[in-house]
Amino acid sequence: MHSTTSYFRSYWLLLILILNAVSFRSIAQGTVTITGIVTSAGDNGTLPGVSVKVKGASTGATTNEKGVFSLRVPNLQATLVFSYIGFKQKEVSLGGRSSVNVALEEESKSLNEVVIVGYGTTRKKDLTGSVAVVGARDFQKGNMTSPEQLIAGKVPGVAITSNSGQPGAGSTIRIRGGSSLNASNDPLIVIDGVPVESSSVSGASNPLSFINPNDIESFTVLKDASASAIYGARASNGVIIITTKKGSSDKLRLTFNSVNSVSNVFRYINVLSGDQVREIVNASDKTALKARLGTENTDWQKEIYQTAFGSDNTLGFSGGVKNLPYRLSIGYQNQSGVLKTDNLQKTTLALNLNPSFFDKHLTVNVSLKGSAQRARFANTAAIGGAVSFDPTQPVTTNSPRFGGYFEHLDPTQQTGLYNLQGRNPVGLLYQREDIGKPLRSIGNIQLDYKFHFLPELRLNVNAGYDLAKGKGTVFVTDSAAAEYVLNGAGGLNNRYQQNRTNTVLEAYLNYAKDIRSIKSRVDVTAGYSYNDFKTKVFNFANYNARGEKYANSDPAFPYDIPQYRLISVFGRANYTFNDKYLLTVTVRRDGSSRFGENNKYGVFPSVAAAWTMKNEPFLKNVDAISTLKLRFGYGVTGQQEGIANYGYMAAYSLSQNTTTYQFGNTYYQMYRPGGYVANIKWEETATSNVAVDYGFLNNRINGSIEYYYKKTKDLLAAAPQAAGTNFSAVATQNIGNMENRGVEFSISAQPIRSKNLTWDASFNVTYNKNKITNLTLVPNDPNYFGAPVGGITSGVGGQTSQLNPVGGTRNTFYLFRQLYDALGKPLDGVFEDLNGDGVISLDDRYLSKIAVPEYFLGYTNNISYKKWSTGFVLRANLGNYLYNNNYSATGTFNQITGSAVVYNASANYLATGFRGSDFQVLSDYYLQNASFLKMDNFNISYNAGKIFPNGGNLQLSGIIQNVFTITKYKGLDPEVNGGVDNSLYPRPRTFSIGLNLTY
Repeated sequence: MHSTTSYFRSYWLLLILILNAVSFRSIAQGTVTITGIVTSAGDNGTLPGVSVKVKGASTGATTNEKGVFSLRVPNLQATLVFSYIGFKQKEVSLGGRSSVNVALEEESKSLNEVVIVGYGTTRKKDLTGSVAVVGARDFQKGNMTSPEQLIAGKVPGVAITSNSGQPGAGSTIRIRGGSSLNASNDPLIVIDGVPVESSSVSGASNPLSFINPNDIESFTVLKDASASAIYGARASNGVIIITTKKGSSDKLRLTFNSVNSVSNVFRYINVLSGDQVREIVNASDKTALKARLGTENTDWQKEIYQTAFGSDNTLGFSGGVKNLPYRLSIGYQNQSGVLKTDNLQKTTLALNLNPSFFDKHLTVNVSLKGSAQRARFANTAAIGGAVSFDPTQPVTTNSPRFGGYFEHLDPTQQTGLYNLQGRNPVGLLYQREDIGKPLRSIGNIQLDYKFHFLPELRLNVNAGYDLAKGKGTVFVTDSAAAEYVLNGAGGLNNRYQQNRTNTVLEAYLNYAKDIRSIKSRVDVTAGYSYNDFKTKVFNFANYNARGEKYANSDPAFPYDIPQYRLISVFGRANYTFNDKYLLTVTVRRDGSSRFGENNKYGVFPSVAAAWTMKNEPFLKNVDAISTLKLRFGYGVTGQQEGIANYGYMAAYSLSQNTTTYQFGNTYYQMYRPGGYVANIKWEETATSNVAVDYGFLNNRINGSIEYYYKKTKDLLAAAPQAAGTNFSAVATQNIGNMENRGVEFSISAQPIRSKNLTWDASFNVTYNKNKITNLTLVPNDPNYFGAPVGGITSGVGGQTSQLNPVGGTRNTFYLFRQLYDALGKPLDGVFEDLNGDGVISLDDRYLSKIAVPEYFLGYTNNISYKKWSTGFVLRANLGNYLYNNNYSATGTFNQITGSAVVYNASANYLATGFRGSDFQVLSDYYLQNASFLKMDNFNISYNAGKIFPNGGNLQLSGIIQNVFTITKYKGLDPEVNGGVDNSLYPRPRTFSIGLNLTY
């Protein structure tokens, strides 16, 4: 365990670096000092952070929190250039003045703002697709171990759910409901032009955790096919483009961000106390169990959880040397989990170089990002164990056996342990070390050349890589009870390693020109993309804690090298007429090595049109309306993620040493065939949408409303194979169709904007309805009801709680209808005979509620008053239900007394008195409304202003994460992916103090 001091060691080291850098910083010398105030022409309010530069020189300054600037200039005839985001740039000649006050005019963001899209940029006013941009100013605040959490609740149509409260844990991201069943539903992530895989890296809990959130400038989300089809086969579930921060040609600037946090579990699963368990057992006829009762009242959940400390620090240097803008950042994060022994340490390094040559005709962007992690993964089996382990027993004993941890003993067995019984939750944590040490680097060099003989024509070449090395060791002491039974008191000392090498080479030509004679603008792009994905998975023998190899554990092969390639050509044409009528046509042809020769290539087109109604004569002079645009789009995207690399071809695998064939006195490993589907092909999703973008009062009120319809055909789904037709009982093939339709609405407003007070608010809501229209090779097969999903624990083995039903919504619950007595108490094992045959069987289950929310809502509120600012983020999911597997698995009398030892139970047993029949776990009694309203984040900050004689700005903040949850759900947390709640790693409540220093 780390002491509290170790968490803040990096904070002091980085602060020393800042002070040293400040002390040696050179100050540009001038001859005359110019002072002044910069205000907004609209409301006369002062503007902090305005860039003030001397035209033709590198000398510059920024306004302070009161809009005041001070700048040395060569002489009083110099020209100053004032620039500020959202305002028109202004040049002012001094004309002999030593003091000058300037008022900047606002410009409509929709006019000239440049938006990053696939393979290039476009003006926001020329967009025809559904594109959302979230900048650093609007990110969620606090201790973030993974970057996607920055935009949770910020974008309509995008649902981001953290998978657990573990440090570095990833999130499930769904854009407009997802488009597949068994293939991937994850969006494509592009980081500074490098498409990255969403698959995990060995030794890391989340592939995106390698990116330092403090290095990110913006997220651009491409939601519809007309926006994302340029990425073709990887864009069925949308695209998220992450752009990192870059340097400028300005003077050296230092930034230091530090967030130090304390996290706690604030809610526990309600279970019985030791006294309650003793009362129940003593009242039973279980004589043997009565003798095994202890005298303690151990709260195992409080024994396994802790107060967790964390520190996240980033030091950044940015500026420019002649024609070489640069930004370098170094980050270090040390975050413990609320589950004891859980810890993540992460070091990141990022470098961006952006020089230009040949009078800015050639621009070079070099982006390098590296990360090294050291993670100790706590044994999450302790979470379920803490709910069910005997609360009448102590944590430790005086016995030296099993490391001193209490375990249930059986003197009649050689091992002294009851087989298949629960293990001491605290022992599970401290007697196992799962250490991962992954490394990852993502980088690219992008050359953009504007031809001298034709400046409207550009050539862009991008070469990038994504390298990862995941390795680690799982060590379990030979005294651990779990390994005592499994491996003869040997423990474990096993290695794992995975090397991944992904490369990308892309090139495209772009021609953009305004043809004023015909009031037109054309923007045409054509390009080529090559992606190679290769992984080397090492296979190791198994060893005990003493380093002795277990028998028959040698791998059949020392390593595997799965690999696939994606080669594509693409084109896009944008046409704008008279700044009113816009048309975009896109096509991409992808070839994937995951498909056979006849199905290797897929063509994915899209078309979109927009009408800028604001520029029509009847609206052009209506000052109240700032923006009004009508958009239409249709496109097709592909899908091949989540399927096997070689699923279309016959393959043989070598058996393990434990499965051999004896011939004479020799044992031989055998090759056996695997299942395959030769004619597997692309899954395709067609999307159509219509939208209105609006803005009023100089866009102080703005937003959009959009309807979309997505239809996926040739679903890549795991389907049963007829006996004798394949070498596998289940194989992935193209089978069935699915639809998603919905409406997105967003609105942002600035109700108050004055000199001292500003109020910004934004709200978004998404309605999404999913429907599976077919899941068989033969359409509308009346004999096929749906595919079972939603596995649960307890009950008869292999039970599931949900169906993917034909004609219904994915993850629909499929359960018995519980019957109740006159007082409303559920009857144990008594259900409605829905088919009327007089027998309760599995055929009496019915389709009921759904696990997937139908409505997603997000609200962001920010208020600034003088030097103070405060804000919060609210999220809500509506229409979704959860199966409470903690209730069903542990809330029965048999749970407590039905084994050779005593178990704990859910306190729900006191309300039901269930004994625990085989079918009881399939009761809709356990189905609970999981709609919720959450405050993800509340923050307050204070801008202390200049803290050094020659500059430097300090901002302090206080942040609370996971502030509150309002829900009817009776379990630990209503936000659970998949709809089945069982042993969720709790999301903690986190209190943070943040420091931001710029110089």
